[in-house]
Amino acid sequence: MSWAAVLLATALLLDASGGRMRRAEPPSRPRDDRAGGRDDDPLAVASTLDVLSACLRSGMAVSTAASAVAATAPTAMAALLRRAADLLALGADPAQAWESRVGSGSAHLDAFLRMARRSAASGAALARGVEDLATQLRAEAGDAAGARAERASVLIAGPLGLCYLPAFLCLGIVPVIVGLAGEVLQTGLI
Repeated sequence: MSWAAVLLATALLLDASGGRMRRAEPPSRPRDDRAGGRDDDPLAVASTLDVLSACLRSGMAVSTAASAVAATAPTAMAALLRRAADLLALGADPAQAWESRVGSGSAHLDAFLRMARRSAASGAALARGVEDLATQLRAEAGDAAGARAERASVLIAGPLGLCYLPAFLCLGIVPVIVGLAGEVLQTGLI
């Protein structure tokens, strides 16, 4: 029992990635955006795209819809939406309005901007493309969460193995081998 407790305590103290000791750190507080999440959160971007799609499907002008959605969008996306809404309201070319002067740094936002420029150039419906992009972002977020859960289950197996393997050997395998060895030695086969 004491060895199992020592092994369990050691396993809990060791970092699974390198065997270094961890120190307790206070939990970090999320940044306070308008959407309540981080800028790179694909679910926040997807929900913003859903609202934009609903606005466009209801018949709102693209500039009005972008301006309305920017109020609740994550900060990076809100800046892009406000800029595009202002330029579209002033009568700028849609391809120019949806152009990002500075790289957004987010694959989600870059994909949205490319899709908006293509839609402006080809006349394709922006609402359907935005809806498809939101669905794709949710699927990617679900896949990433599943991968993180699988990785966690693998990392949990190591400490459990350290605790239960010695107990299994001592209580399961060693008595069988000792019993068989005793019988073999008593019968004189060896």
